[in-house]
Amino acid sequence: MAKVVVGMSGGVDSAVAALLLKEAGYEVIGLTLRTWEAEDGMDSRCCEIDDAADSARKIGIEYHTLNCLSEFKEGVVEPFIDDYVNGYTPNPCVICNRIIKWERLLYFAKVVKADYVATGHYANIVKLDNGRYSARQASHIEKDQTYMLYRLSQEQLSKTLMPLGDKTKEEVRQIAKDAGIAVADKPDSQEICFVSDGKYYEFIENNSDKTIPPEGNFVDVDGNVLGTHKGITHYTVGQRKGLGIALGYPAFVKRINVDTNEVVLCKEEDIYSDKILIRDVNYVGLQPLNEGEEAKCFIKVRYHHKAQSATIRAQDDGSIIATFDQPVRAASPGQSAVFYDSTGTVLGGGVIEN
Repeated sequence: MAKVVVGMSGGVDSAVAALLLKEAGYEVIGLTLRTWEAEDGMDSRCCEIDDAADSARKIGIEYHTLNCLSEFKEGVVEPFIDDYVNGYTPNPCVICNRIIKWERLLYFAKVVKADYVATGHYANIVKLDNGRYSARQASHIEKDQTYMLYRLSQEQLSKTLMPLGDKTKEEVRQIAKDAGIAVADKPDSQEICFVSDGKYYEFIENNSDKTIPPEGNFVDVDGNVLGTHKGITHYTVGQRKGLGIALGYPAFVKRINVDTNEVVLCKEEDIYSDKILIRDVNYVGLQPLNEGEEAKCFIKVRYHHKAQSATIRAQDDGSIIATFDQPVRAASPGQSAVFYDSTGTVLGGGVIEN
């Protein structure tokens, strides 16, 4: 009987993942990684220990917790703050998955001599004909979470199970209800786990020991001053709401100029681009490209973006230039660009530089 360590957040998805694996005959051990504690002493939505422990008891599995507070702060929270201060819009969950969640899950699996780790992500782990492991989009495409998994290594993917890949959210909730799991109707978390109210700028101001960029100028694409912004940590490329300025037409953030502390505004047609530069590339299903090599693929430039057809070309420094068949809207520096093939299999991805 194979043994598997299931990462349990306290939500319904990871609880049902543990239940399904137990019913499939695995010896299941639940593990919650304690990553963040708010000022009021509450754990984040990714590590609600009481709910996770209650689910484990109901399912009838062994359960443990592992403290990762310092690693999470250093590896995820501090880079998140630095990115915003430097004009980027980061994906902290992408980084957390590789360097915190999977690293710690696999560490614990080694300690307890488990064969696999598992999570409640909506995705499928596949081994391709070229011998590489990858994540393939979930059957319930509206819940697909492969975008967040593109930084996982081949070793991490090869030891991972994701039993919810063919389930809908409604099916998962019904399974939990039928099993008497208390979190069956628990709402999904919609925000970054350590910024529960979505006010990133307040979080940055309250948790950074660095100088936060002050107010500066809104300018148009020609450099004309349009008004005053509240500080660049309040904005992201493509943003329209909450700008606090009326120009007589819908205005969008086109670019953040850190050196001059300016936020560049434009009309909607000016936030499209046909090329993006991508750094920190991680190849998943695709064999790494050599300098000058190209590949056709489909690219998502944010979590809820519908992937668009493009050609990626490797550069001499390991970065990639992606050229889209049709211009892509609001590709934001700091966000991830994730490459897929026609089957929805992740080929790789990286961080949008410009």
